[in-house]
Amino acid sequence: MTTNVEGFDRLVEPFRSELLAYCYRMLGTVHDAEDLVQDTYLRAWRAREQYDESRSSLRTWLYRIATNACLTALKGHGRRPLPSGLVAESEPLAPLVLGDNVPWLQPLPDSLLTGGDPAGAVIDRGSLRLAFAAALQHLSARQRGALILRDVLSFSAAEAAEILGTTVVSVNSSLQRARTRLKEIGIQHENVSEPLEAEQRAWVERYMKAFMNADIEGLKRLLTEDVLMEMPPMLNWFTGPANYGLFMEWVFAKAGTDWQLKIVAANGQPGFAAYQRVGGGYELHTLQIFTVTAAGISRNSVFQDSEVFATFGLAARLDD
Repeated sequence: MTTNVEGFDRLVEPFRSELLAYCYRMLGTVHDAEDLVQDTYLRAWRAREQYDESRSSLRTWLYRIATNACLTALKGHGRRPLPSGLVAESEPLAPLVLGDNVPWLQPLPDSLLTGGDPAGAVIDRGSLRLAFAAALQHLSARQRGALILRDVLSFSAAEAAEILGTTVVSVNSSLQRARTRLKEIGIQHENVSEPLEAEQRAWVERYMKAFMNADIEGLKRLLTEDVLMEMPPMLNWFTGPANYGLFMEWVFAKAGTDWQLKIVAANGQPGFAAYQRVGGGYELHTLQIFTVTAAGISRNSVFQDSEVFATFGLAARLDD
């Protein structure tokens, strides 16, 4: 491999977005994923003279470095859940309970995977969905790696074994256990049918209009019968349009009906940032990411965390 800095950067840079997506799936946190991608590139630069293109592709070599970094980072760390994967369902008007010291799964801004990088276009957005990312957290680190490498990134069993530093038999065993666990959770990566991106955005735009009008019935008409709302860092979550409507009535009664909304996208899903009227302007209140099916909105993951807000580059306040 070339030892020239510019030449090396030119060779490895196209893989940055997909490596970020990979580290995010493994870790469930954007900040740590970005740090590990940087660490991967630093390790690759230092070991560039050891790379042998006759033994593996540059992509496989980089994934092995990234995987080693991820597995090291995951040692001694618990999983990053969403509330629906951690505690039992609550009543919609139950007091909000803060999940103290819970390392929650974070959303990944779509902008971090595009940003002018052509490689971003080939990333499987279905495997970044919040529900799938949360399900991955139920797997051991090596099961997670085997499933992502084989079922999401389509590496061969031999390539996955090289990346994970193990045998093909071990990879196949981890993969089987991972698939079984995901079936138990009720999550599948393949054959998931969903509306086109424009259709999903249209559903959410109708939701935004109803939200701005504090139209509870209008909101409920856009929801599926099994709709789920969760709101980390709160432990509370509930299902069903009726419960959803009760909660939104409480939100508008408590926080008012004067809001400004800013469109965002995360994990290949549409959403918005909600700014609540406070004094002479609007203060950032929540970031809401939606799962949309052909029948309507089936999930709203509502985040209220300063670190998440910062990841999306959201202003803390909007003036009139």
